[in-house]
Amino acid sequence: MEAALRTLELDVRRRLDGLLQGNHLGLVPGPGSEPGEARPYQPGDDVRRMDWAVTARTTVPHIRETVADRELETWLVIDLSPSLDFGTAACEKRDLAIAATAAVAHLTGGGGNRIGALVSTGDQVVRVPARGGLAHARGLVRKVAETPRAPEGTRGDLAEALEQLRRPPRRRGLAVVVSDFLGPMDWQRPLRALSGRHDLVAIEVLDPRDIDLPEVGTVVLADPESGRQREVTASPLLRREFAAAAAQHRANVAAGLRQAGTGHLVLRTDSDWIADTVRFIVARKRRWSGGVAG
Repeated sequence: MEAALRTLELDVRRRLDGLLQGNHLGLVPGPGSEPGEARPYQPGDDVRRMDWAVTARTTVPHIRETVADRELETWLVIDLSPSLDFGTAACEKRDLAIAATAAVAHLTGGGGNRIGALVSTGDQVVRVPARGGLAHARGLVRKVAETPRAPEGTRGDLAEALEQLRRPPRRRGLAVVVSDFLGPMDWQRPLRALSGRHDLVAIEVLDPRDIDLPEVGTVVLADPESGRQREVTASPLLRREFAAAAAQHRANVAAGLRQAGTGHLVLRTDSDWIADTVRFIVARKRRWSGGVAG
């Protein structure tokens, strides 16, 4: 375990160092909460930052700019329910969730920033307090990697983990949700509630078999979160229906995340997850600078 985590850290540092400038996280612009200068309102500005005193005095709508906080507090909500104990490509989805945790810990490190986590297996929720420093970041990744797997038949509860992050209210910062987002979409309401206080990034972890069935003839399908099994024949009709249902679910997930104002990064077990992360960050930086995202 220790050797694997060290290799993961070296890979993350080697390929992500130099991508971001300054000590602040590159996943979010970090507007902060300290009041700054007032300026005229422009379409698209957050109306919650409207400066009513200046607006009344000038009769022209103004908003109050904010000064970026010097420290960022990041919270990870990591779904390690039994549906992530599965993988048919380079790794299990669980391994990819751990890798995503290491990347976020690296990207948010330094400058007095703090990071904490809520790890949900469906059987229990493990809380890692938000602290700063390299030793804490390494310990957090190790804690996630060593979290015991939930027994088969355990139903995941991402909505409950999000509620635990939302209550009690925490310092404004960044919330990163790592999950495969399979099953019921009851996580939408608590995620929208979190968006009023935090910048949000959702990391969706997928395996090719979540999206389509191979042509394998008769196969036994098992639901790890209910324990149910069913023997089916992967006929062309069944494969088309499975692919259509999977595509519809993914579209619904993307729409739910978009409605919550969440950045959406998709990582797959059959893809280069670090390259996908780099593309996601670069695209977000372009949007903040007024460029066109690729």
